[in-house]
Amino acid sequence: MTIQAIINSSIKRLKNEGKLLTPDAYAEVFCKEVKRANMSVEDCTHVTKFTKTLNKEFQKDLKNYRISSMNELTRFLIAKLNRTNSSQATDIIDSQTHLTKRILQVVMELHNKEASELAKSTIEMLEYGARPEQLDDFRQRWVNFLTLYDDTFLEKLKEFGPLDRGNLKKSIEALNITEPALVTSESDLEKISKLLVSSFVPSIASSVNETIAELSEKIRINPLLLESDSIEKEIKQAISLRISLDKESVQEMIGSIDGVLDKLSLRLIDMIEKSDSSNDEIKKIKKELESYTEESTTNFKVAHKKLYTIAIALEENTEILSQDLQNHSTEVSVLSKKIHMLEKELDSAKQESKEDFLTKLYNRRALDDFLAIKDAEYERYGHNYSVVMFDLDKFKNVNDTYGHTAGDGVLSSFAKILKKDCRSVDVVGRYGGEEFLAILSETDSEGGVVFAEKVRKHVKKARFMFKGERINVTVSSGVAERKKHVSMSSTISEADELLYVAKTNGRDRVESKK
Repeated sequence: MTIQAIINSSIKRLKNEGKLLTPDAYAEVFCKEVKRANMSVEDCTHVTKFTKTLNKEFQKDLKNYRISSMNELTRFLIAKLNRTNSSQATDIIDSQTHLTKRILQVVMELHNKEASELAKSTIEMLEYGARPEQLDDFRQRWVNFLTLYDDTFLEKLKEFGPLDRGNLKKSIEALNITEPALVTSESDLEKISKLLVSSFVPSIASSVNETIAELSEKIRINPLLLESDSIEKEIKQAISLRISLDKESVQEMIGSIDGVLDKLSLRLIDMIEKSDSSNDEIKKIKKELESYTEESTTNFKVAHKKLYTIAIALEENTEILSQDLQNHSTEVSVLSKKIHMLEKELDSAKQESKEDFLTKLYNRRALDDFLAIKDAEYERYGHNYSVVMFDLDKFKNVNDTYGHTAGDGVLSSFAKILKKDCRSVDVVGRYGGEEFLAILSETDSEGGVVFAEKVRKHVKKARFMFKGERINVTVSSGVAERKKHVSMSSTISEADELLYVAKTNGRDRVESKK
């Protein structure tokens, strides 16, 4: 590049930067262009030449201040000459720089995004040593920020309280803003209501209290009730009732175990042993019982005490019983073999039988066989079918109130209704306890609902009599269609789940998926 080209570039640069074409400005730009062109011009080496003539302290200062032009060198030397104490001036500049950084750090903590970002950039510039043009640039940027800063948004605070621009914290603390509602959408309430209703169902007890059922139905129909204060007391009562039902069931279980232990204590005394080693075995049982801790509940302490009493009684009487056993061992052996043979014959008969002894409907084993056949037809030929799971509502109350004889009568009567209402191509049977299952050939879920509703209405109108007294009976059911499921087992599972939904939603109803 020629000197003329550098001159042209310098003039063009001055125009682009909006600077006047003065000797000083031109000299500064000209030397920068010379440096860019990697050329050496004597007029641009004056600073280097004069710097070498100064002492080391001045040379160090010139390097720190990055003096690059004769104007900067002249201003620097004049400043040095005007200072009475150069080291004191340096200390002041350092202190001012540190003070500026701290002020900028404070600005960064203020809640204004633009000011924080500008303060951060300014600190970075000061950290790496700022040239005069950089300082001027950032000074202008701060002037621009201050000029454009708009705090009229604070006027909105006046709607909620007095505004103090000199103390925003005071203004914020004086705001009168009400806390928003926790749940704002009906869909959220609906989800919460379903979870709440599920939590009302006892985990141990087999039935749901009427009060709980009514509250569950009320919340299910209108989830918005959860926003009212009045419902809180009812929910607490429902939870207490649920816990109470579970406790009652546990007490019943413990009572039944207690009864077994009473009978066991009488029978074990007359137990037939096969060898005299029984005495040692009973002693081991006694030691094991003695090792039990006292950390169990009161009811189980009673059971423990009775078991321990049995062990002591057995220990005292085993020797006499063992002697008796030896005298009757042959007879006992023969009887044992006969019992074993009879048990085998009974198991075999049970396996072969497909009829429930009480209701004369198909039993669980037969139903499983029919389901396997129906599912094979569906898999091979696409013959759809539906299953309906029935359960007699509050059947335990019937047994508890009228006795098991009455309960058996209700089961038999319901079986006759199922037989009467089903078609010849359908299969109905007792699934277990008070649960019944219907397999409806070539029937979708809508047809299954029609059948289930027919049975439900029939049961509600029927007169179940016991010793001249009418027993009110209702039935709940769940309907599932094979075509809508990946397997037979998932179809049955859904029918069972829908039956549970019918129970939860108030009983005496049919549930199916649309």
